[in-house]
Amino acid sequence: MSNSAELEREREVKRVVMASLIGATIEWYDFFLYGVIAGIVFNQLYFPASDPLVSIVLAYATFAVGFVARPLGGVVFGHFGDKIGRKQMLVLTILIMGVATVLIGLLPTYEQIGVAAPILLLILRIAQGIGIGGEWGGAVLMAYEFAPEHKRGFYASIPQIGLAIGLCLSSGVVALLSLMPDEAFMAWGWRTAFIGSIVLIIVGLYIRLKVAETPDFVAVKQEREEVKIPFVELIRTYPKNIILGMGARYIDGVFFNVFAVFSILYLSKYVQIERTTALVLVCVAALVMIAAIPLFGALSDRWGRPKTYAVGSLLLALSTYPAFMMMDSGNLVWVALGLIVPFGIIYAMCYGPEAALFSDLFHARVRYTGISFVYQFSGIFASGITPIIATYLLDWGGGEPWLLAGYVVFAAVVSMVSAMLIKPSTEQVRLARHDRRRPSTVPLN
Repeated sequence: MSNSAELEREREVKRVVMASLIGATIEWYDFFLYGVIAGIVFNQLYFPASDPLVSIVLAYATFAVGFVARPLGGVVFGHFGDKIGRKQMLVLTILIMGVATVLIGLLPTYEQIGVAAPILLLILRIAQGIGIGGEWGGAVLMAYEFAPEHKRGFYASIPQIGLAIGLCLSSGVVALLSLMPDEAFMAWGWRTAFIGSIVLIIVGLYIRLKVAETPDFVAVKQEREEVKIPFVELIRTYPKNIILGMGARYIDGVFFNVFAVFSILYLSKYVQIERTTALVLVCVAALVMIAAIPLFGALSDRWGRPKTYAVGSLLLALSTYPAFMMMDSGNLVWVALGLIVPFGIIYAMCYGPEAALFSDLFHARVRYTGISFVYQFSGIFASGITPIIATYLLDWGGGEPWLLAGYVVFAAVVSMVSAMLIKPSTEQVRLARHDRRRPSTVPLN
């Protein structure tokens, strides 16, 4: 390849990666905004109950429903992404997510329309779940499949930064709005965070419409290698890789939702840290993560994805109890360290390489379906029910976090073992794309 061709390829990779990052940021902002608001607004306005614990659990139950809907979005959009292209699906998913988010901001409360309010909120949350279910796989694949093989860990990690930016934006926006008088915040302030996302959506759509289809998918189409039903082919050909991928994903979902979502409620209710302060600390941790994610993505290109992910899972297990001890102290400095170090830095050692780790597991003709299913289906138990589990574990522990910390450690050990058992390599995946006589040369069973 000539120098000019290489430079043009590099520029195209950067354009695609930037489009993936911006789109992923918007989607994660919309999705996490619901989680940040659920325990402080929705439990009061949409799920009123005489027992505060019950209202919080109900609010988090709708949060969990979004994760239950994500596999449906992953399978549906994965199917069409593997059949007709990655780009078209990404345009559609951002529209679904955007409309649902804006409508949540306009939704009347339980007091205004009765039981219709929580029902409509549930439907819109399902729409959000379907949107993000198709979004994640397409966004990371655009980066992964455009990138040179020796840099796929790095480039595929960049859309992952969208999670950290989206979390930072959602936490930061709610923190700023929380400075309002509580009455105004509950009446209309929180709604502006949802309605305002329409600006981000317009920008994201414009950028995504400008990018090309990925070379890997174009090659599949040119050689007529599409499969009739990608999900059936996935289950038939890759059962072991699916199970190991979901096992590796476990700590990602659990750790994120404990430290980024549930920690806000825990710090404000049990440690007596002001809600605004807790939101700001989560936002700072997310800012640190923005720098850490691509560093660990690049490291995975040198170490290998499974090794990097396994070491990260081990470090998360070792850091969990010390992190809760620091947060439980109530000292603001220790609380900040207990959030920022494990969540902002160590967690990125898993989340950075994750997209490439899962993409390595599957051939391009079922890759959109494969990574979406692994990530989204495992998210039901790894992410969606975690705030509910955390609420009950804290209640059973009398407000002490040690049972919850034990659950996080368990998830980390499962993920570490799963990652250690994953054996694909970048070279094997490359050979799989060129060996058209067999389904794949990636180790399966």
